[in-house]
Amino acid sequence: MQNTPPWPQTQPILEALSSLSYQAGELNSYLHEIVESVSHLLQLDWSVVTLCSQDQEKVMASSLELGKGEHIYSLHGSLTNTVFQTGQTLCVEDAKIHPEYGSPPEGYLAYIGVPLRTYQGEVIGTICSFCRYPRLFTVEEVRTLELFAERAATAIDNYNLYQKQQEFNKFLEAEVVKRTEELRVAQTKLIERERLAAIGEFASMIVHEIRNPVTTILMGLNYFKRTYPSAKDQERVTLALDETHRLENLLKEILLYAKPQTLQLTTLEINSLVEEILLSLAEMPEARERKLKFIPNSKPLNIQVDKDKLKQVLINLVQNACEAIKPGEQVTCKIELMTDSSQVCLSIHNGGLPIPADILPKLAQPFYSSKPEGTGLGLAIVKRIVDAHGASFSIQSNEVIGTFVKIEIPLQLENS
Repeated sequence: MQNTPPWPQTQPILEALSSLSYQAGELNSYLHEIVESVSHLLQLDWSVVTLCSQDQEKVMASSLELGKGEHIYSLHGSLTNTVFQTGQTLCVEDAKIHPEYGSPPEGYLAYIGVPLRTYQGEVIGTICSFCRYPRLFTVEEVRTLELFAERAATAIDNYNLYQKQQEFNKFLEAEVVKRTEELRVAQTKLIERERLAAIGEFASMIVHEIRNPVTTILMGLNYFKRTYPSAKDQERVTLALDETHRLENLLKEILLYAKPQTLQLTTLEINSLVEEILLSLAEMPEARERKLKFIPNSKPLNIQVDKDKLKQVLINLVQNACEAIKPGEQVTCKIELMTDSSQVCLSIHNGGLPIPADILPKLAQPFYSSKPEGTGLGLAIVKRIVDAHGASFSIQSNEVIGTFVKIEIPLQLENS
């Protein structure tokens, strides 16, 4: 049996303990200092700090080089397993003589192990040392290892708390970003509502002021048309009447866009509703030489909408789709349940020439139109109605898929 080395003096132990420098988030180097100090002070061949679970131990620090990567071993039948399961310090002079405590790593005989216990009393691992030859461990040596075990357990516990705090901080940061964005969106919507209210009030005043002289002009033009029958005069007055009627339509659309979108909400089954509206739209001049196809969803889907407003939306979108294709071609309306089962998608599809990518983002802006005779308010009104319903509006267009206009409407839940 190898002689027991002399008990280390108190001063080297205090110096070793005081030299340990733990910084938040730097656990590995601190634990490595601990096992190096233990091996040096107790003159042991190998010391390790391990974290243990029910059946495995993970080496967190080792006084010997173990190579790269994680080092995870089975606890079954090992000396370390005895320490972890009992929560008690274990000293084994010679594992060959006392195999009942478990087996040491190959090539080692003597063993000393101390459980790592958190301040809540939970055993989370061990600090243990091995010697290649049999040896006795004194009470003082056990106390020394227990001192370092306390430091290691505290460091691991603090590290785990630090990591949890870091995760919580990240969560808080993400929540702050999320809430800030929600506030920004809410503020943007509030400013937009206030802006639209101001525009609406101003537009109403201006439209009413313009309507009176326009009505007078129309009366004069109609009188002129009846009084002067010559072809040249009729041509001029017809042109003037067309422009005046166009001005009247523009005034109506400005009022429609500017006024608040007050909804009369009713729970309706969307398949039946859209099918009913499309039957009436088939008689529109733009749709007469085109095909309207409807693909309902396989099961009934209830939504809360203003029926008249939805009809207005479909009139505008189907009319635009029909104008974009040639006679004989098809416009398809389709109802689909979204993958999250919380929304219904109403899509209107047509072929024809795709909408240029630089124009797509502008289409729903007020007074922007790609048509020579367009007012630029049709899609802007559509978007306002869709937004008022808490729905979303999007347009996709390219040479491969054609043009898709999609409206995603919240599904009315059965228990709502």
